[in-house]
Amino acid sequence: MPVCTLCLVKLRENYDPSVFIHALTADNSSSLSIFLACEFRRWIIVPTEISTDLLKINWDLVLLYEGKGPLVDSVSVMIEEVWRVEVGVPSRILKDFPAKNHTLLHPPSHGPNSVPPLTGSLERNQPTSSAQDLELSQELQEWIAQFAKGRGGGPVTMLNLLAFKEGKKEQYLQYGQAFAESVGSRRGGTAKIVGTVVSPAITNAHVGAQKEWDEVAFAHYPTITHFADMIASEDYQAANHKYRLPALRDTFIMCTTDLDIPNRESNALAKL
Repeated sequence: MPVCTLCLVKLRENYDPSVFIHALTADNSSSLSIFLACEFRRWIIVPTEISTDLLKINWDLVLLYEGKGPLVDSVSVMIEEVWRVEVGVPSRILKDFPAKNHTLLHPPSHGPNSVPPLTGSLERNQPTSSAQDLELSQELQEWIAQFAKGRGGGPVTMLNLLAFKEGKKEQYLQYGQAFAESVGSRRGGTAKIVGTVVSPAITNAHVGAQKEWDEVAFAHYPTITHFADMIASEDYQAANHKYRLPALRDTFIMCTTDLDIPNRESNALAKL
């Protein structure tokens, strides 16, 4: 199983995420292959036991790249903080991933891969006091409404870090099945990358004493409103409360938006 690195990046002041990604891909001394580059938007669920120091930092970027190790030296001057874990991702998921992700981000207007309609669950929602159980709170609903207006309703990618209670992973897999077959897919939700954490967390130069997270999942939604439609629904909450919540020791979810990843051929031509 290929090993990738999940990396959270806090940029130094005055550095833009898009400029950072361009510099990262333009470094001809590196063969770094980036599968995902996403801009951090907000916490949906915060960790309560593991990696809680992450909450002290205003992250800018989420990266998933091939192989182990830190980012190339040429971009280190732009970085203030970094947090990373190594993740085993099945080859079948990574095969042709850039093309598959492009289709998710730019869906056709008609056909089976087009954006599905909302189900109406937002109109029936009774807001909760907190979103920590992946339910739609009043505060989250208001943020989603503002965010959707500001971004024009584009796709979002939710980064999930998961730590399972002992013996409960199989139960969580039942949640994953429900997400893929009905409660997520009917709103255009899809788990585009899922992998197993294989290392302790590394913060700047500090390596954690032991591996604490179990799994990483990147979930795609056609819009932030489709995500809200899902977590406001009765069918989703039935699966959430039956399978997901009882299986988790800790978790966090970050809302992000995908950035364009320049390819090396384009960068080379730009220098001519």
